[in-house]
Amino acid sequence: MRTLLITGPGGSGRTTLAAATALAAAARGTDTLVLGTDRTDTLGAALGVPTGPTPVEAAPHLTAWRPDPAREFRRDLTALQDRAASALDLLGASRLDPEELTPLPGAEELALLRALRGAALSERHELLVVDLPPVPQALALLALPEELRRYLRRLLPPERQAARALRPVLGRLAGVPMPAEWLYETAARWDVELAAVEAVVADRDTVVRLVAEPGPAGSDALRTAGLGLALRGLRTDLVVANRVLPEASADTWLAGPVAQQRKTLDEWRETHDVRTVAHLGRDPRGGDDLTALAVPGPDADAPAVDWPVTDRLGEDGVLVWHLPLPGAIRDELDLVRRGDELVVTAGRFRRVVPLPSALRRCTVDGAALRDGELRIRFAPDPKLWPRARRLGPVRPFG
Repeated sequence: MRTLLITGPGGSGRTTLAAATALAAAARGTDTLVLGTDRTDTLGAALGVPTGPTPVEAAPHLTAWRPDPAREFRRDLTALQDRAASALDLLGASRLDPEELTPLPGAEELALLRALRGAALSERHELLVVDLPPVPQALALLALPEELRRYLRRLLPPERQAARALRPVLGRLAGVPMPAEWLYETAARWDVELAAVEAVVADRDTVVRLVAEPGPAGSDALRTAGLGLALRGLRTDLVVANRVLPEASADTWLAGPVAQQRKTLDEWRETHDVRTVAHLGRDPRGGDDLTALAVPGPDADAPAVDWPVTDRLGEDGVLVWHLPLPGAIRDELDLVRRGDELVVTAGRFRRVVPLPSALRRCTVDGAALRDGELRIRFAPDPKLWPRARRLGPVRPFG
């Protein structure tokens, strides 16, 4: 299944364009599922069909679904109480009723990730269009699976579960109770679910599409989004410039906004594949308005994201790791080596990335930012790098 993740700054019309893109694909006969993530039914307002926790047929070949994070949270916490029943009874704790549960911070994001995974695994549909939250929340959401898996592996390493027969002995030696088996089982189940979400986001058939209204605010949002997505290694296909005013308006009182949009579009086209969607003069509502938007199709090419390592041992004695970070600012970059990982900070974004195997036997020798690419130099560590063995003079065979 192809997956199209659509985001943009708040108020840019990303939900409307997500609905229009899904409707256009369905009109061509592609079985499409559009997933809404807003708490309010903005997706249903655009489609003209109410959406909610139960998927609805919004049009021929088009299914719309807006999951309920609160219901998912109540279900998960109730199941967790059931699995930990013996421990809760031992502590004398009273259980919480599902009716009194309200989602905790982070629960909504986890529910959306689970919905994304479930939708992407659908065998009924060929295309999944996801109306992500605005850019800052979308980037945090897409980063969550990788971050949570790293936390789980650090806090509850899977290899420790293998020694469960020794836990009573270790508990007596340490003087503290060891984690119960159900805790490891819960962590393992979450690791599997988060890995499935990671696989959907990283799949070669998954791309991110950015929606913005041409102007200074849109440019700032695109710069932020481009940097955050690049640091995560996520593929983007298009920038959709929404609500573009017609050139005929240049002779009216709209001459100023038209000129500003034209200037912004020229700047965007220098670094992005840009498609434009005209301003209808009103807020699009219903199938007819969405069809009139003439949005680009979901099958645009997206360049692969590559972080190559180049061998310059013979020339400079180093290996160079190339990290494309468009929009990065030199003074806002920071690198920290931690064992076999590198902590990369770019502006407001941070990611812990494992080093390629060859670089684990090296020490960081410096870094430079050039043309939107971070180039990190690694020098071989003599204590770890295999040394060439001298074989002596070469003699002819025979």
